[in-house]
Amino acid sequence: MESLPTTKSERRWRSKPLHTSKPSLLMALFSCIAWLYVAGRLWQDAENRMLLADLLKKNAGQRPRVLSVDDKLAVLGCKDLERRIVEAEMDLTLAKSQGYLKNHLQQSGSSSSRILAVIGVYTGFGSRLKRNVFRGSWMPRGDALKKLEERGVVIRFVIGRSANRGDSLDRNIDVENRSTKDFFILEGHEEAEEELPKKAKFFFSTAVQTWNADFYVKVDDNIDLDLEGLIELLERRRDQNSSYIGCMKSGDVVAEEGKPWYEPEWWKFGDEKSYFRHASGSLLILSKSLAQYVYINSASLKVYAHDDISIGSWMMGLQATYIDDNRFCCGSIRQDKVCSLA
Repeated sequence: MESLPTTKSERRWRSKPLHTSKPSLLMALFSCIAWLYVAGRLWQDAENRMLLADLLKKNAGQRPRVLSVDDKLAVLGCKDLERRIVEAEMDLTLAKSQGYLKNHLQQSGSSSSRILAVIGVYTGFGSRLKRNVFRGSWMPRGDALKKLEERGVVIRFVIGRSANRGDSLDRNIDVENRSTKDFFILEGHEEAEEELPKKAKFFFSTAVQTWNADFYVKVDDNIDLDLEGLIELLERRRDQNSSYIGCMKSGDVVAEEGKPWYEPEWWKFGDEKSYFRHASGSLLILSKSLAQYVYINSASLKVYAHDDISIGSWMMGLQATYIDDNRFCCGSIRQDKVCSLA
């Protein structure tokens, strides 16, 4: 049997292991607590990540899908329709550039057959004396006018309506027209000096709907025509498409208000203030396709202060054939010119 310690030193040696084991127990306890804390945080973080991932999946499933244009067309089965729309738009653009009308826009009038030219002589309410002079000189009247139409040439005095519809000005024109039957009345146009550029749009647009002609001729009422010479020139150019014919000119833009030929929009013509090349307004000619272009696009065509500048601006953006013929220069000294100042 083991004996009890008898000395002090032996008792101290026996009690030392009990004294040194307390810190170890405490460290072990703290380690367990720390491990449990870290493990709990890791578990919590993992659980949070799982919850977040599930939430994102649910939101992704509920969010509507953004469809591309191709997806929508595939769903609707419109691939072929899309192709046909694009082709139709291309055809329409080409038709407009060439001045063609739709099939249902047939020309109305006395004859649906193709004629050579429609000659429109600008006139006004106070120009009856000038009209009578023309009727007695280069312009046929009565039966001679009908025979000229049988040859394929129509001549009409072109005029709009009074600002006060149905007044004495309109009535006088109607009475004169019933007698002479040589007017082309633009019902939608108001006849006024400041409205001359718009008159050009109305004339070409209405004429191309009324007569099926190769050429549409605009003539001022201050010139005399060599009618047979003009007809001969047009006959030679009958097969030329997109023709813009006249006495081509350019010149300075008048920017000072109050001066003759003042151009309110002078700033659009650049620093040099010079007009682009255009046919003189005294006598100019558009072929059928160009007149049709004016008709189709009349609502969007810009007009300037002068009709010849306006028409020239319309031709600028087209594949028009500019024909500069000085026989159409009414103020020239050529002996074979087709027009002269009255």
